[in-house]
Amino acid sequence: MTAISRRSLLGGAAGAAALTAFSSAMSEAVARAASDLRVYVLVVDGCRPDEAVGAYLPTVRSLAAQGTSFTAARSVTVAETIPNHVAMMSGVWPARSGVPANSVWDPALGEVRDLGLATDLLVPTVLDRLTGELGLATASVLSKDYLFGVFGTRATYRWTPEPMLPVTDHAPDVFTMDALVRVIDDHDPALVFANLGDVDRFGHADLSGSSLRLLRTLALIDTDAQLARFVAHLRWRGLWERSVVILLADHSMDWSLPLSLVNLASRLDDDAFLAGRCQIAQNGGADLLYWTGPPDERAAAVERMRSIALATPGVLSVHDPAGLNLGANAGDLVVYCKAGWRFTDPTVISNPVPGNHGHPATEPIPLVVSGGHPLVRRGVVSSAPARTLDVAPTVASLFGLQAPSGGWDGVPLSPAFAGVPA
Repeated sequence: MTAISRRSLLGGAAGAAALTAFSSAMSEAVARAASDLRVYVLVVDGCRPDEAVGAYLPTVRSLAAQGTSFTAARSVTVAETIPNHVAMMSGVWPARSGVPANSVWDPALGEVRDLGLATDLLVPTVLDRLTGELGLATASVLSKDYLFGVFGTRATYRWTPEPMLPVTDHAPDVFTMDALVRVIDDHDPALVFANLGDVDRFGHADLSGSSLRLLRTLALIDTDAQLARFVAHLRWRGLWERSVVILLADHSMDWSLPLSLVNLASRLDDDAFLAGRCQIAQNGGADLLYWTGPPDERAAAVERMRSIALATPGVLSVHDPAGLNLGANAGDLVVYCKAGWRFTDPTVISNPVPGNHGHPATEPIPLVVSGGHPLVRRGVVSSAPARTLDVAPTVASLFGLQAPSGGWDGVPLSPAFAGVPA
């Protein structure tokens, strides 16, 4: 049996700005019902909005019918796994969390690396704040190694993902759900944060992705079966009527044909001024560009990089990281590819997988708030703007947890709940 480790409770600082709790708008009866609230945040990694309403995810459709669907939901940019999971639990933009993408250039190491270290996450999360400030137990059940790493010991209980598949570095959904059910049975935490990684990992590997999506379809069917198992278990345990289930994706997925690729490194190296003085952190549908030459030449270098990128076939747009709320870790420029294309840097064989994300085409996501709790509104379809960073303030408001220092960048998903002011 895979071990679930417990850490000592963390003390947390009180939030500087108070966010009005949902309980202030509840009737006395509903407030009593919230006293033993359970919140489950389940991420179907890489799921597309069209898949969430399709034939292969009947459990997701059922949860939507019993709750609220946010049809305009989007990931934060860069539309990658690590920054969006961090956004869900922190409620702030990457510029504040320190996690703008999966991969960044690390000047101290002199190499590109994943942001999978606990020290990469610079802000508190609802996982540690619920424990430290309210004394509530939390749990993380995360199928990917770098997610397990970046959240460190923030949850009261955390599952070490295993068995890990080679190459994909993730635990299959059946084992992840085993761990999720077990942590509920053994510890009954107030908040559980879980990632199901099969849909994403099979989507990356699916060579039929631009047409048939055979592996992707099999993954969707199996993941839905695991979600059905989760719902059935909550009902069997008598937890359903006390539960709020927030089901969403961290990003969606786009597929490219073999020759629809963008290699910026070679174009930058062909420029005499830039050659050998630029670095690229490739994130599938997004490239982060870094000037490593003299600081006094940065402005000129950035404009040359921008001009070269915009002239490259397959490039959609070029942005300053500050304008995207990404922070210094994101480098000097963020370049997006068009839908149906992918970046492959530093060489043309660096990114052979057909399924990618990170670019704007992969920002739309499914987001459903459901569960049996009396607060949850039934059968609602909301067109209100929603992002992954709205999850943390929603969780905090349900439990009456104050905003962190500096406030939230997200907002509570109030259309999903009865008796809650907009």
